[in-house]
Amino acid sequence: MSDPARKYGAADNDDGGSLYRETPGNIEAEQALLGAILVNNDAYYRVSDFLKPGHLHEPLHRKIFEVAGDIIRMGKTANPITIKTFLPADEKVGDMTVAQYLARLAAEAVTIINAEDYGRAVYDLALRRSLITIGEDMVNIAYDAPLDMPPQNQIEDAERRLFELAETGRYDGGFQSFNDAVALAIDMAGAAYQRDGGLSGTSTGIKTLDAKMGGLQSSDLIILAGRPGMGKTSLATNIAYNIAKAYRPEVQADGSTKAVNGGVVGFYSLEMSSEQLATRIISEQTEISSSKIRRGEITEADFELLVGCSQEMQKVPFYIDQTGGISIAQLSARARRLKRQRGLDLLVVDYVQLMTGSKKAGENRVQEITEITTGLKALGKELQVPILALSQLSRQVENREDKRPQLSDLRESGSIEQDADVVLFVFREEYYINNTEPRRSPEEVAADIKTEEYLRWEEQMARVKGLADVIIAKQRHGPTGTVTLGFTAEYTRFADLADNSYQQYSHE
Repeated sequence: MSDPARKYGAADNDDGGSLYRETPGNIEAEQALLGAILVNNDAYYRVSDFLKPGHLHEPLHRKIFEVAGDIIRMGKTANPITIKTFLPADEKVGDMTVAQYLARLAAEAVTIINAEDYGRAVYDLALRRSLITIGEDMVNIAYDAPLDMPPQNQIEDAERRLFELAETGRYDGGFQSFNDAVALAIDMAGAAYQRDGGLSGTSTGIKTLDAKMGGLQSSDLIILAGRPGMGKTSLATNIAYNIAKAYRPEVQADGSTKAVNGGVVGFYSLEMSSEQLATRIISEQTEISSSKIRRGEITEADFELLVGCSQEMQKVPFYIDQTGGISIAQLSARARRLKRQRGLDLLVVDYVQLMTGSKKAGENRVQEITEITTGLKALGKELQVPILALSQLSRQVENREDKRPQLSDLRESGSIEQDADVVLFVFREEYYINNTEPRRSPEEVAADIKTEEYLRWEEQMARVKGLADVIIAKQRHGPTGTVTLGFTAEYTRFADLADNSYQQYSHE
């Protein structure tokens, strides 16, 4: 006999069950818990927040727990007599009938004081069984992976399943004391008082916008919307880079790092490549037109400026994910990973309509967008970071005389408006007035002849040139209104106006 065979044979002849392992379970704890519930129904409410029928290991126990829960929630008494009619009468538990088994559970119940402890023990064992299942699936899929599932997708799927397992039925949730909530609110106010600029949230780097919004608030879903060409991506990029550039970390007492100013930024660029996004930021920072950079129409001095700027930018905690058509599940998994590995203080999504949902059978686009916005809102609350999500507007704006966007213009789903804590619209009147330029003949252009109509148009252009309105259409914890900013199209830069001479154009 060969050596491996001998070893295998020795293992076979071992004392029995060393090669077979049962999944973790504690029948006695389940019996004690069910007994406590049958004796005193109040015990059910001690565990019902986190314990579900599926968490019990024994199928009969699952059924008893489920029936007892239904009866108790109806306001009736659950005991061996009322429950037995809903259970199979002919089923045997060893040498006992189900009715006898129920009576035994109630008779041997010791106390309800430990009901919660029994429930947690059962729940923890259920988690371990689920972990075993996930682990087995990972191994099996890794061995026999389908062609359309690369390893990265498997990792993200495993992360998603593990997170769902961690969040489902957590027994540390539920109601929070109002005293604790008040303490958190006071801490936030204290932090705002001590921080430069007196903001409770993260500063956008644009003072007039911060004055209206108090910065970007933790766990908020901020929707930034506008028609194509209005500068949505430019404004989002400006804000994101301002925050990343201002990042100043501080080590906490527990060893973790917290942003005292600015923050770590994660940018999901579904529309542009990371190179295009970087070019925009470089253009904004160096004041060299991005079109000149792309065409190579730059001087030696410009190039030195670009190199210097790029060296500075390499130190900035700004992370770009350029995956196109990313799903909400993938986005959440990658955001969690970034938070865990590098930290995270702001998440930007450009833009919502380019994302995909879970594509459940029969799901239309409206339901898909609803799933995406709900997922983004939940992700913001989970990671405790603001999420700035860009969105397109419907074409109905173009059909109106007044081109200023409204909440009803948000495309594809009312859930965007509903789930958002803040809705911002970018509006540049200059864009629309520029398109109405009166046509002049070549002769008129050559001779610089301007008609009365053309002069009126020039006057209108002069009034709005270089201005952009950021309309705060919805804000849960602040005023609505309009903030007028300066916009330099050549460098795609939004900034505060240089002086107060334009205040006549601001709208409250």
